[in-house]
Amino acid sequence: MKQRFNVMVAALWWGSLTGLGFVVVPMLFAHLGTPAVAGAMAAKLFTAQTWLSTGCAMLLLLVLNKKDDAALAQQAQAAMKFIVAGLLLALLVEFGIAPRIVSARAEGGNLKLWHGLGTVLYVVQWLCAGLVLWRLCREPVQQAAQPAAGSTAT
Repeated sequence: MKQRFNVMVAALWWGSLTGLGFVVVPMLFAHLGTPAVAGAMAAKLFTAQTWLSTGCAMLLLLVLNKKDDAALAQQAQAAMKFIVAGLLLALLVEFGIAPRIVSARAEGGNLKLWHGLGTVLYVVQWLCAGLVLWRLCREPVQQAAQPAAGSTAT
């Protein structure tokens, strides 16, 4: 049950990043009147995504921190660095990059640079969430039965 819960949380994280970044935001720019209107709406959606990503990552860190199940602990160790990296990237984009995009738009700064950097960090966060999902979906590694000493295989 715990394994399925972890996979569901990781799937929510990766799926929401995928849906927003690769479907919803491009559709906003394609169908809303001006890039300014689409950008304002996209910024609000990216903020909501940051909080969803933060919640998913924190929940995964809390659940996977328990080391009572050996198979789960092994999967947790494999996924933990990607969870932390994805969480830090989400927060960096929200609190480091997004304010610079807003000020560049308002003051005529280098909008292309900050938007490009934000996009790259978002894609890296998407990759981290995908790797978390991938690793949590793996079957736990079972210890293979070792043949007894001195026995021969037939």
